[in-house]
Amino acid sequence: MSDNNKAGVLAAVVGVGQTKYQTKRGDVSIAGMVREAAVNALADAELTWDDIDAVVIGKAPDMFEGIVMPELYLADALGCNGKPMMRVHTAGSVGGSTAIVAATHVESGVYDRVLTVSFEKQSESNAMWALSNPQPFSPHLNAGAGGYFAPIIREYIRRSGAPLDVGIRVATKDRIHGSKNPLAHLQLPDITEEQVAESPMLWDPLRFLEACPSSDGACAMVIVNEELADKATKQPAWIRGTAMRSEPTMYAGREEVNPQAGRDCAADVYKQAGITNPREQIDCAEIYVPFSWYEPMWLENLGFAEEGEGWKLTMEGVTSLHEGGDTPWNPSGGVLSSNPIGASGMIRFAEAAQQVRGECGDHQVPNAKTAMGHAYGGGAQFYAMWIVSSEKPE
Repeated sequence: MSDNNKAGVLAAVVGVGQTKYQTKRGDVSIAGMVREAAVNALADAELTWDDIDAVVIGKAPDMFEGIVMPELYLADALGCNGKPMMRVHTAGSVGGSTAIVAATHVESGVYDRVLTVSFEKQSESNAMWALSNPQPFSPHLNAGAGGYFAPIIREYIRRSGAPLDVGIRVATKDRIHGSKNPLAHLQLPDITEEQVAESPMLWDPLRFLEACPSSDGACAMVIVNEELADKATKQPAWIRGTAMRSEPTMYAGREEVNPQAGRDCAADVYKQAGITNPREQIDCAEIYVPFSWYEPMWLENLGFAEEGEGWKLTMEGVTSLHEGGDTPWNPSGGVLSSNPIGASGMIRFAEAAQQVRGECGDHQVPNAKTAMGHAYGGGAQFYAMWIVSSEKPE
């Protein structure tokens, strides 16, 4: 594989649109929900449907909503009549992968302006039980994704010697962050660590309040080439690097606590963006943490901490915006506060872009110039990452 998969054309995010994330959006259909996010992104970019050259859409597995190939009927809602449209699918990481495909469309020079959208309407389905039915040739997940990831978390705790309240600290921190984000699904400004500790145990060591919610919602971005980004009225978020990696769910000797594909993906995106020390050079990060313990695990996988040391950064408040940490993680509240699965990865990418554009309101990280968006999916086997900056690459 090439050490640098970037093409020659610079690309930037000039428009971001999100819906409010909540348990059930009974007021709109899926088509209405994705259009709402797209309209918001176009308004933010000060563009119209006619300005868009192509659309890239993504969502999680069709079985989550029971609608096979929804892109067929969403083409009209997303203004794709007579235009190219592509759907991306990489399980839970799909929102990030979708954004990268859209960015690549621009970086390749094929299109000047691309609209990208991802979504999930979990209220019209039951993703947990969709993941619980035995699938042909796949391991049984035992009641949702938490049943799959809990044993891996227990192995992390055994190896690292982390105290058992690390996950409680992450869950509390991200919900306090989410209370500053009016779009976040869970609004729990007064949450305490005691509340998290006393919530029901679902999959030992994960308690109810250490798991992500089920949300409806959609996220969209407009990505344009260098010439158009230079003319944008608002601050662009320049894309400094993008990377994707994958590996099989199972194979002999697979490292599940600290997956190789995640480490390789991070190394690739850092090299493209000129990042040699992520802890010092990345001002904030939106990282896919659907279960609390994945913050310390990803701190290590992404090179912010040495192996076995990630939990110490969490406990020291390094990742906390409200405690003044020097590298806030998930200032939007993260997946623990909003989880429309197919959109969750794109929300991470969009929130990273909004941070460097200075558009995050009460959850803005002061002086954020470089930010990371991250998504993972499947059995922690698909990874998508990007680095964005307020400063145009040279």
